[in-house]
Amino acid sequence: MKPFAAIALLLTVALFPLAVAAQDAAEKIEVMALSHFIQGSVEGSLEFEPGGTIVGTNGIIAKYKGASLSADNATVDTKTGEVLADGHVRIESGDMLWVGDHVRYNFKTHQMESEQFRTGKAPVFAGGSQLTGDRDANIYTATNAFVTTDDISDPAVRVRASRMKVMPGDSIEMWNAVVLVHGVPMFYFPYYHRTLGPHANHFTFKPGFRSAYGAYMLNTYEWFVGDVADGKIHGDYRTKRGVGAGPDVNLHLGQWGDFKFRYYYLSDNRPNSSTNNLPIYRNIPDNRQRFLMEWQASPATNFNVKAQVNYESDPLVLHDFFEGDYAADPQPETFVEANKYWDNWSLDALTTPEVNNFFDQVERLPDVRLTGFRQQVLETPFYYDSQSSVGFYRKFFADTNAPGSIYGNTNYSASRFDTYNQITLPWTFFDWLNVAPRVGGRWTYYGVTDNPNRLYSDTHRTVFNTGIGTSFKISRLWPEATNSLLQMDGLRHIMEPSANYVYVPNPSTPLAQIPQFDSEQPSLMLSPVDFPDYSSIDSVDSQNVIRFGLRNTLQTKRDGQIENLLDWNLLLDWRLAPNSTQSTFNDLYSSLSFRPRTWLALQSQVRYAPNSGQLNMAFHQIQFIPNERWSWGLGHWYLRSGFLGVDEPGNNYITSTLFYRVNDNWGLRATHDFNAQEGRLQEQAYTIYRDMRSWTAALSFRVTDNSVGQTDYGVSFSFSVKAQPSTHVGDDTVRPDHLLSE
Repeated sequence: MKPFAAIALLLTVALFPLAVAAQDAAEKIEVMALSHFIQGSVEGSLEFEPGGTIVGTNGIIAKYKGASLSADNATVDTKTGEVLADGHVRIESGDMLWVGDHVRYNFKTHQMESEQFRTGKAPVFAGGSQLTGDRDANIYTATNAFVTTDDISDPAVRVRASRMKVMPGDSIEMWNAVVLVHGVPMFYFPYYHRTLGPHANHFTFKPGFRSAYGAYMLNTYEWFVGDVADGKIHGDYRTKRGVGAGPDVNLHLGQWGDFKFRYYYLSDNRPNSSTNNLPIYRNIPDNRQRFLMEWQASPATNFNVKAQVNYESDPLVLHDFFEGDYAADPQPETFVEANKYWDNWSLDALTTPEVNNFFDQVERLPDVRLTGFRQQVLETPFYYDSQSSVGFYRKFFADTNAPGSIYGNTNYSASRFDTYNQITLPWTFFDWLNVAPRVGGRWTYYGVTDNPNRLYSDTHRTVFNTGIGTSFKISRLWPEATNSLLQMDGLRHIMEPSANYVYVPNPSTPLAQIPQFDSEQPSLMLSPVDFPDYSSIDSVDSQNVIRFGLRNTLQTKRDGQIENLLDWNLLLDWRLAPNSTQSTFNDLYSSLSFRPRTWLALQSQVRYAPNSGQLNMAFHQIQFIPNERWSWGLGHWYLRSGFLGVDEPGNNYITSTLFYRVNDNWGLRATHDFNAQEGRLQEQAYTIYRDMRSWTAALSFRVTDNSVGQTDYGVSFSFSVKAQPSTHVGDDTVRPDHLLSE
């Protein structure tokens, strides 16, 4: 044998017993007297008997591989892992807790027997007698057992059964189950199943009254099938309107994305009650329906697919029964979109078929677009970007709209091919001044326009554009600047001036001679002036404008983190050659965010017309959140009449939202919307929250005065199991409507 091999063999033989001993020590059951941890008048004691048995009295703790057992008295066999414990027995294993008075437990086999026990993992708890089980099999059985969501010794609401099977972290099954409320039997289930954790099937009941509905009861059963599927089943009744029902289904398909299906049907007894007899909303059907389907997935790398189908039986079904969805999008679209992107390119295909004929819409059948992101041209200093699209388009007008366009109220269609290409030469002078001249061109082809009122033959249009963008950034730091009032620890000021000049001569074909599919729409924000950000292809016209921008940012350090104390952005367009519908200066746009304290925030957005001296838009909001007990938000929203269109009414609203947490069980919220333009309190809502141990409840009262039609009064009572609450405190900050409607 070689010397090195002999030495290795000797070392192995010598060290092997030490390794075995270390492994045994690591897996040894550790037993200690409880008094080692808690000082008391009674001193715990341990007695070591032959054969590895330890007897502990007056408090004992045993630990083994992450599991621990504590009891008043216990006998521990350190060889077999068997423990016989009495008095205040507490076993923690994994994320489950077991409590009993007399328990036999084996640390190594994880088998358990107990005469009386309690166990649980918030928000579901259980108890009973004659428990037997095995953690490795993850199944425990018990008799005369109960399950509850009330985490106190005497739960007010529980489900009691003759036999129960517990699968820790998974579910509970019960046979001959009875629902008890303060000891009074309420329901009987031959078989009852409850998921442990947040995804537990449950009911939600929402009784109430609204002037528009009469007395109503909105009932929802929410269900879960693992992590693959979940949904709701709605069964509602409104005394004035009738019965409504429908399912919601959500599928989670992994690589194939998420699928959502929602259907709701209502046999409406008063379908025209909210139309105020306006002729544009005539013939609302009795059978009212809403269908929604959504799908979103990324089946391959850098490839996304989205699809959405929105069908509504009439233009007011969302307005009448789904207030939150209506406020978010009163005219939801139907579309299918696929996107594939690379480092410098993106290919999109979009289809938007007409499903609801009572809305204005542009059908795209389809619209395919290739986008080239700004990229360097070989090794030159030039950069290139582009955007090209081709498609067939149909413009549909709602039959309720009044005539007035060049096409009247007649639908029209045409094919279109458009390509835009641009070259930019970015430079930096003096290491701080950014200058980027650019030149670009657009060519658009339109096929024959199908319109009986005005027929165009195929045509094309060329548009040239050029311009130059300049910007720079300067900053200064005052590290010693402090201010206790503003919670300021150091100060940095960043200023970013910019100027963007855009010149577009008259296009080769006037706007009046081409169909309008992608036309410029009125907007609260300033529209882009340069290309391709300006995406209203069919509205491109001559421009000679400079957009000035100035951004100021003040930063400070709070709690060791850099935070914006103030962020103020200003924009102003100077039109060097305005047309007949334009003024020399476009609106001055201001966006301000100011956070003088961590609990105080102010926001402001303003559009002011320098030529006419008119305030076109103003939005101001201040939020106080000093602590978890109360908060208050106060806002003002102003919009000048006719700003977004000749017939568009203006707005002048003052809003207020106040929340106050009385204690751990009670909370109050009050919201008000005041129409200052008409001197009318348009909406007021009040909510009282109550935490009732096993249940949560919210009582809401709302008054809505829309000046047209009758004032709508509503009161709602939301009641749900605390483990699956339908209303958390503060949930209705964004959507107060969900307390009084679907």
